[in-house]
Amino acid sequence: MKHIQWFPGHMTKAMRMMEEQIKLVDGVLAVLDARAPAATRNKKLDTLFGAKPVLYILNKSDLADDRKTDAFLAEFARAGLTAVKCSANSAGAAKQLSAKISSLVREKFERDEKKGIVRPPKLMIAGVPNTGKSTVINALSGEKRAVTGDKAGVTRGKQWIRCAGFELLDTPGTMPPSFENQTLARHLAYIGSINDDILDMDDVALELLREIAQTYPQFLTERYKIEDFSSPLAMYEQVCRSRGFLLKGGDYDYERGAKAIVDDFRKGRLGRITLESAEAFAEYIR
Repeated sequence: MKHIQWFPGHMTKAMRMMEEQIKLVDGVLAVLDARAPAATRNKKLDTLFGAKPVLYILNKSDLADDRKTDAFLAEFARAGLTAVKCSANSAGAAKQLSAKISSLVREKFERDEKKGIVRPPKLMIAGVPNTGKSTVINALSGEKRAVTGDKAGVTRGKQWIRCAGFELLDTPGTMPPSFENQTLARHLAYIGSINDDILDMDDVALELLREIAQTYPQFLTERYKIEDFSSPLAMYEQVCRSRGFLLKGGDYDYERGAKAIVDDFRKGRLGRITLESAEAFAEYIR
């Protein structure tokens, strides 16, 4: 697969805006994708957050392997960081997150109250594209305040959103300026954090099949009747056969096959899959 590199110009502008606004907030909500917590943690933002308390939200946990998500939560705790798993689309998400947010800023506001300062907390919400940041905002605000979408880069500007008991500053999705680890870059491609239009989706599908075959081969057998795991191409062609993606003359319709593989993963149709292990990617959490 070709070297992945993607940092649109508007993200530089977004980083500058966040740097200006961080001094106005009391804490940060950093939204990660529970299927790829290491890939979706933009450590370049840590310097920007400074000493502000941060709640890491492992969103889309309903699509992830629960056992692996719990292992990541334990790794965050070992690193002295506050994290919670969440499915922002679920009915109890707002109550769960609000309790964590209250705990996050409680110490500061207790100090302020002693000084006679009473005001609602202000928080910034940040994350790489397509981690479900807008869905988290809509859950917390109780209505559809933020635009959601499957494509990377839906949110472009900043906006303050009033939630129950606090105010939330939405920010555009931001990526690291460079991908030092290409495995993590591929994970961002799989979950849709990188614009599909700049990627070779055949390569993305082949690499995704290869990774899933190593950890969840049973899901590929159940979905596509794959029994031969000897090569990604053999698996790819079986996907096309099982789904009837054939062109005139019997050639495989790889384009439709690639779209099906990636969509099935992103929508959770293959099963609950986590691309990373806490043990292998612990350095990206600490």
